[in-house]
Amino acid sequence: PLRDLVVCHCSQCRKTSGHIWSASSVPLDRFGLQQDSGLAWYRSSGTAVRGFCRHCGASLFWQPDAGGTMHFAPGALDGPTSLVIAVHIFTEDAGDYYAPEGPPPPPRRVEGRLSASCLCGSVRLSLSAPAGPVTACHCTQCRKLSGHSSASFEADEAAIVWDGRTTLAEYATPGGARRGFCAGCGSSLYFRSPDGTFSVEAGAVDGPTGGTLVRHIHLADRGDYEVIDDGLPGAPGDD
Repeated sequence: PLRDLVVCHCSQCRKTSGHIWSASSVPLDRFGLQQDSGLAWYRSSGTAVRGFCRHCGASLFWQPDAGGTMHFAPGALDGPTSLVIAVHIFTEDAGDYYAPEGPPPPPRRVEGRLSASCLCGSVRLSLSAPAGPVTACHCTQCRKLSGHSSASFEADEAAIVWDGRTTLAEYATPGGARRGFCAGCGSSLYFRSPDGTFSVEAGAVDGPTGGTLVRHIHLADRGDYEVIDDGLPGAPGDD
């Protein structure tokens, strides 16, 4: 049996996932790696490390130094999980564009430029504020890469100013899109669709985004652990 899910809204989890992250856990003596050729670890604090795939950026694990447990993302599981959400934590650190439970708050007034970065700070960029409409995606690909679900907003790629991108990597999806992430810490950063539409992960933004969550897409593919309770278009059952 697996522990019920803890959904975390801390700034670290939001940066690595691009939105929010959740995890179940098992004792280490009940956990084994069948293949680890793509696995990389980033020490995100003095007490824990985070595991991710260095080839695609998928956010997979959080392992505390003490406790003898491995915490893993439900989005990494193939097929139904039979997991349920037990609790939300660090809700005070949630992004301004959504609420941990219930309808999103009104958008904040944010002017000038937004700064965004990965968790380790090796990739940094700025773009025009505010973020505007934010879309949450629940497709299998987004669930695997984020660990839970993704949320992003469209931006003009040509107008982005890069302040650092030494560890920037891209993963080419089977559908012809490209996903940008930090190869040093695994943070999700952006999505470029085959037609050139460019979207920034909302969780990558430092501080308020000025945006607001407006819709859900690919709900038919959402994880069986996801609860859609914000009343937005696409919820609860439509694709």
